[in-house]
Amino acid sequence: MLENVSKAFPGVQALDSVSMEIHKGEIHCLVGENGAGKSTLIKLLTGVHGWDSGTIMFNGQPLSDITPQKALHELGIVPIYQELNLIPKLDVAENIFLGREILANERFRFINRKEMIARTKEILARLGQDISPTALVGTLGIGKQQMVEIAKALAVEANLLILDEPTAPLGQEEADELFSVMRQLKSEGVTIIFISHKLEEIKEIGDRLTVLRDGKKIITTDVDSLSIDEIITYMVGRQIDDKYPKVKSKRGELALEVRNLSTPELLQDISFKAYRGEVLGIAGLVGAGRTELARAIIGADPLLQGEILINGRKVEIRSPKDAVRHGLVLLTEDRKSQGLVLNNTVLFNATLANLQKYLSGVLLDLSAQKEDAVRVVKDLSIKTPSLNTLVAQLSGGNQQKVVIGKWLNTKADIFIFDEPTRGIDVGAKTEVYNIINNLVKNGAAVIMISSELPEILGMSDRIIVLSEGRLTGEFAREEATQEKIMAAATGGIHYAS
Repeated sequence: MLENVSKAFPGVQALDSVSMEIHKGEIHCLVGENGAGKSTLIKLLTGVHGWDSGTIMFNGQPLSDITPQKALHELGIVPIYQELNLIPKLDVAENIFLGREILANERFRFINRKEMIARTKEILARLGQDISPTALVGTLGIGKQQMVEIAKALAVEANLLILDEPTAPLGQEEADELFSVMRQLKSEGVTIIFISHKLEEIKEIGDRLTVLRDGKKIITTDVDSLSIDEIITYMVGRQIDDKYPKVKSKRGELALEVRNLSTPELLQDISFKAYRGEVLGIAGLVGAGRTELARAIIGADPLLQGEILINGRKVEIRSPKDAVRHGLVLLTEDRKSQGLVLNNTVLFNATLANLQKYLSGVLLDLSAQKEDAVRVVKDLSIKTPSLNTLVAQLSGGNQQKVVIGKWLNTKADIFIFDEPTRGIDVGAKTEVYNIINNLVKNGAAVIMISSELPEILGMSDRIIVLSEGRLTGEFAREEATQEKIMAAATGGIHYAS
């Protein structure tokens, strides 16, 4: 229970007199726009930060002098973040008991590996998982790695499990498996805080929800008592009339053509065209080859065969640098590790893709660099205290806009967006959609990869579908349906537009 809890950082009131109750054995959903206070609240519960005023009670006892170690080992408060805390080169059992190894001999500190493996099997069986305790974690898919994280939580007898955007990297089948495990843990009395921007998931799995906005609690209520539109209104403080504000634009000339592209590992004989003034959506299940296709096009991964034409002319793209030189850029699905330098400033990141422009010998033209960064921040409405703010301190939506701005600061006119709205809130999504609309309106070609079918259907002019490395479907916007796309994504009928 939280009662009038407040927390401020320099220049920011992160939480403002928040009061809420979380019942034992419930799945309590925490929703709000990026920057609403969700992450701060979780960091208070897990001992990362202290709070300025108010009271936090856990199991009837007031919390004080809480540290991450105390939260985990004494209270059983276990957070699982989007960036999983696993060591790929250790096996499952070693990860689950890391730092708490079972010893065969206390005096000589010998590890009882046999007992660790047996305990690991018991925990995984409780979760309905058939993962081998001796499998290296790095060989597991992201869904199974997440199950290992949950198993770690059970190994410390978790009382409160905090899941922060757990389905962001998962396909539907893996998400369904996660929900099944969550329901099982709930039946055993484990309390779960579930954070997600996917409101359909909130409706499916949650018992109650709390909406935060600008550091304040707006409402706590039963999930079933609100529609998705009502939740959105509470989140943003206004009604969003159109979730996918697609602007109709006139299709222009052919910008990018891919012919018979294959890669050594996955992609097989893929051909498609992308035109100026349109959004080409790429759909498919996890592992279908969507990101691999994007990486192959920009020269990040080698080709086995195939041709790439830009503006009707065959080009040689052997590296991302070659792609940028031809005006072709990829906004990667993982902005934190591949799109940004988190421990550097907004100024640096917004101009990172074009640093050569500001170099005069060995000196940087800081005035020109700052001028371009100011323009990027203004044009994309990036909310930042200053250009010298570390990007890590921005909300997810504003981080994503910095990534986009980085490439807008080049001469690019063919943009590949890989999961552009992953992990950002509904308001920030609308801003990203409007940026895409402006790009195509101004004559750019946009390719958008997304795991969210409503997003693909809502924002695309044409849609191609991949399945197991092959192109299995192509649809015009008017004829595309979720059923047709899923049929093609599972290797079914090829619907030619």
